[in-house]
Amino acid sequence: MSVAEAMPAPTRELVLTAQDLSVTFDTPDGAVHAVKGVSLDVAAGECLGIVGESGSGKSQLFLSIMGLLASNGAAAGKAQFKGADILNLSPQALNAYRGQKMTMIFQDPLTSLTPHMKIGRQLIEVLTIHQELTRGEAERRALEMLEKVRIPLAARRMNQYPHELSGGMRQRVMIAMSLLCDPDLLIADEPTTALDVTVQAQILDLLRELKDDLGTAIVLITHDMGVVAGICDRINVMQHGTFVETGTTDEIFYRPQHDYTKMLLAAMPRIDEPAKAGPDIAPPDTVDTDGPPLLTAQDVKVHFPIRTGGLLFGQYTPLRAVDGVSFSLQRGETLGIVGESGCGKSTLARAVLQLVTLSGGSVVWAGADLAAKSKPQIRDLREEFQIVFQYPLASLDPRMTIGESIAQPLRRFKPELEPEAIKAEVRGMMVKVGLEPRWINRYPHEFSGGQNQRVGIARAMILKPKMIVCDEAVSALDVSIQAQILKLLLDLQKEFGLSMLFISHDLSVVRQISHRVMVLFLGRIVELADRDQIYDDPRHPYTQTLISAVPIPDPVKERAKVRLKLPGELPSPLDPQAGLYFMPSKRVDLPDPPPASFEPYQPRLEEVTPGHFVAEHDPYTPPQT
Repeated sequence: MSVAEAMPAPTRELVLTAQDLSVTFDTPDGAVHAVKGVSLDVAAGECLGIVGESGSGKSQLFLSIMGLLASNGAAAGKAQFKGADILNLSPQALNAYRGQKMTMIFQDPLTSLTPHMKIGRQLIEVLTIHQELTRGEAERRALEMLEKVRIPLAARRMNQYPHELSGGMRQRVMIAMSLLCDPDLLIADEPTTALDVTVQAQILDLLRELKDDLGTAIVLITHDMGVVAGICDRINVMQHGTFVETGTTDEIFYRPQHDYTKMLLAAMPRIDEPAKAGPDIAPPDTVDTDGPPLLTAQDVKVHFPIRTGGLLFGQYTPLRAVDGVSFSLQRGETLGIVGESGCGKSTLARAVLQLVTLSGGSVVWAGADLAAKSKPQIRDLREEFQIVFQYPLASLDPRMTIGESIAQPLRRFKPELEPEAIKAEVRGMMVKVGLEPRWINRYPHEFSGGQNQRVGIARAMILKPKMIVCDEAVSALDVSIQAQILKLLLDLQKEFGLSMLFISHDLSVVRQISHRVMVLFLGRIVELADRDQIYDDPRHPYTQTLISAVPIPDPVKERAKVRLKLPGELPSPLDPQAGLYFMPSKRVDLPDPPPASFEPYQPRLEEVTPGHFVAEHDPYTPPQT
């Protein structure tokens, strides 16, 4: 026996252990067993992935460990933090651990931040309580952490309230808050769900640094197999309150044993191998490219006046949400629109649908200029174009049954139909979108997110429109439900010859469903091409950066991947020269504030190959990590 073989294996320093832990909720319908006797451990410097879909018990398991269960919940079993029992301790006793030694990033940042306190004050409060820093030291540390999670204009954000930030910004604030005290244990519950791919990549890099450099133990809860591929050492797969499979990351990805694990892996869209999703998740080949476009947007602009510089002596500065976008959409075609938060995707969609006022340009629908039509005429045209929103529960009236919600467009546009005929139409559409007709009198709160999204699609499709806009329609769904919704949209497209504008920050999903892809950056197009061209041969630095940041559900590929990074801070959309981020040679010196009449140089779209358009930019190579 060699000396190396005779040496004992290094001892893992366990930070968190749980044994036979169960969580039960007392409800009017009886006891609900959310977690059913699970055991786990995580060591210092280790990342444990907990994967599974909504309702599997992932969050409740760790809320019980943190002592944050709802009042009707009860935990049993054993949980220890560095050998000390912590399960069911009093809040006062748990506060010796929570916030400093063990922290948790919650999935919904808006409900986790105090609405009446400014962001800076909330961050400073954590440091003054747990680290006993002076206010000045705490303020510097808080600002440094906001900049580390890449919040633009961090000093300004310190003086803003949570409702003044986007969902992605609020999530970054939550992440910054949880990292302030360099905790021994970090529990991250879907920490990147609401984030853009480049910010998601940066947050994962930050978690990786904590794990490798500081020895932080990390539990990463997610339904995204791509997120866990590159950072987790081990993975526990959870279904119906139990772990159905556990193993190293490579074992779970390359040698899965349980059918549920195999399903999760098969349902994941892959930017590197889109064909793995199967032939059913692919756009139809037939697109009428010879006929006139169904929709044409020409130099569309939407500017919002924002007051800057104070109430008395301030001035209005235009926020260029959409700043000269031109494209066309053929009958039966899907145009994917991608870009990060604040790039103007949703505003452009609302401008096309005449839901916001254009500041310039035109939208032509089936040969008719919509700007020349009155509001009643636009309302009559809404029979032909509809929208599916990101959050289905927020877009459905909670006081109306789903049958009434789906029937609303019919009552508005087909008043001649008898009630029984309307009900028959609704039932027929419910079948098409995978909803049981017997559910017609149920309310939205009785359904899951995926089912409510089907209700939204049924409402949009009931009039058989020529075009629908899907605004982040699958971003909040589990991967299996997401795959079902994508297949549903494609089936409807094939059946009705539907055109789609598909808006998403998930480039893997966009590659699956789109014929062409348009990349937006700060209100302007930086690249537009056929989906294979834009993914296989991206020409603009921003497109290259986005694609390199998309996680791949393959540990070997994800670890070996070279990721590009954008240099410096992203500009504010209030900066009139923000669009010159990739063309600094055209920037000019301006007074502060800039003159209202100033018009910046607009980078031109150039056709580099047939059908492949790229915005002009200064040559440079983005840094790699």
